[in-house]
Amino acid sequence: MENENLQNFANRNFSTISLSAKWLLLMKGHTDIPYARHTAELIQYPEKFIPDFDKRDYTFWARTVHFEARYKSVNQLLDELSIKNILEISSGCSFRSLEKIKEAGFYYIDTDLPDMIESKKEFIKELQNGSDEKGKLELLPLNALDEEQFSKTVNRFPAGEIVILNEGLLMYLSLNEKEQLCRIIHKILKERGGYWITADIYLKSQNAKLGLKFDEKTKDFFDLHNTEENRFESFDEAEAFFGRMGFVIDKESKSEQIKLSSLKYLLGCASQEQLLKIRSTGKIQSTWRLRIAD
Repeated sequence: MENENLQNFANRNFSTISLSAKWLLLMKGHTDIPYARHTAELIQYPEKFIPDFDKRDYTFWARTVHFEARYKSVNQLLDELSIKNILEISSGCSFRSLEKIKEAGFYYIDTDLPDMIESKKEFIKELQNGSDEKGKLELLPLNALDEEQFSKTVNRFPAGEIVILNEGLLMYLSLNEKEQLCRIIHKILKERGGYWITADIYLKSQNAKLGLKFDEKTKDFFDLHNTEENRFESFDEAEAFFGRMGFVIDKESKSEQIKLSSLKYLLGCASQEQLLKIRSTGKIQSTWRLRIAD
């Protein structure tokens, strides 16, 4: 990338990008997730983003491994499907869309709140960098709890089934808001056919069991958004919730931690006690592909 282009990019106002999206982006910059490191470099400019693989911070690497695994678990369930109409909601600084539209026939609509989408359009310009995409990508503002806006967005797709996916949304929603989202998605999938892939099946109290240590800013962020309260008590409770809303689990993602690029750095800095906590705590999150019940 030419320095002049970088300077023009840096002059943009990216203050509207959420704190959580920035945290995730800088962590993912330590992984092999496509576009993650390049985007981290862009958001840090004119300061250099230099991944610190010598960092010996158990909490940092445990979270990095988790978010790399979560991202790839969505891809795992998505890549098994032949459906080419894809709607990603609350996508943040994910650029999964750029990978998909390298293939012909894909129509990908990437959505988030308006300020985030405007910032993301600037990233997309830099990341595409004149590449020849074969599919179609749209970046649109969407409040996922607005049924009318959601429906209008879906109607932009050509005929056929759709996949709706999200990663990092439900823990910001109250029970009533989760139910509203479920009703909207159920109605759309009943009309169009297809699936909902959600990586947001999180259990309460698991961070404490893992012995993760967060700074005050992170704790305040979690408290502000009630992220702990908005999680599920158990996977059984989560399944019962979605069942009550008219969904069944089509498939659960399989753990592929051994393939994660960041795992070796966690193993290199974690103590035996910390590794034991990870093993004894077990699964703290799952990614499900849902379909409407027959």
